[in-house]
Amino acid sequence: MKRLCTICARGGSKGVKNKNLVDIAGKPLIAHTLIQAKTSGLFDYLVVSSDSEAIRDTAMAWGADFTIDRPEALATDTAAKIPAIQHAVKTAEDEMNYSKPFDIVVDLDATSPLRSIADIKNAVREFESHREATNLISITKARRSPYFNMVEVHNGYAKLINPLSDVIVRRQDAPVCYDMNASIYIWRCDALFQNQSVLTDKTMTYFMPEERSIDIDTEFDLKIVRFLAASRMDMQE
Repeated sequence: MKRLCTICARGGSKGVKNKNLVDIAGKPLIAHTLIQAKTSGLFDYLVVSSDSEAIRDTAMAWGADFTIDRPEALATDTAAKIPAIQHAVKTAEDEMNYSKPFDIVVDLDATSPLRSIADIKNAVREFESHREATNLISITKARRSPYFNMVEVHNGYAKLINPLSDVIVRRQDAPVCYDMNASIYIWRCDALFQNQSVLTDKTMTYFMPEERSIDIDTEFDLKIVRFLAASRMDMQE
């Protein structure tokens, strides 16, 4: 089984400036994901796709096999992630001149550094044991429910996003919902190029606890990740 690990890290960030390079527990943010991927021992190649020369240089310093200069059209605020992963895979295969394509592509989000190496290993093992699955996404239990306390506002008035026929008065009685935690994405390589959504009819899930599921989008997220990282004995355990 030939596996490629991709890390897609844009240079631009509105919520946290240069967030892929900010310091977390004494290392650049992107370094934590690179170390996790390398230490897992799962991957034939580890590549980083970025429009930023600084990120690409940092990635090489922290263990990437090589980096990909991501086209500007795939690095905007509105660009979708799957085309960036597809571009990274195609470029990696061209770069390595492989006659046989990769079987599995694992994309790890650099902005979710609190995952463990065990999370990566377990997710890959579970996915590869289900041959009918097209892909896998990592999830965590949602803090809000569209059936109970998640609302939309229309004309100044709040309405449940997805009301049920029976009124729910306790959070515990609502159907269990999950957040995609933007940490681990796994694809069979052929399925990756046949889909433009991370959700297909055969998308598996891998559950992660809340404390390992924080994705850095804001300065507040960054503070939480720094606090949790400081409390962990080893960020790469």
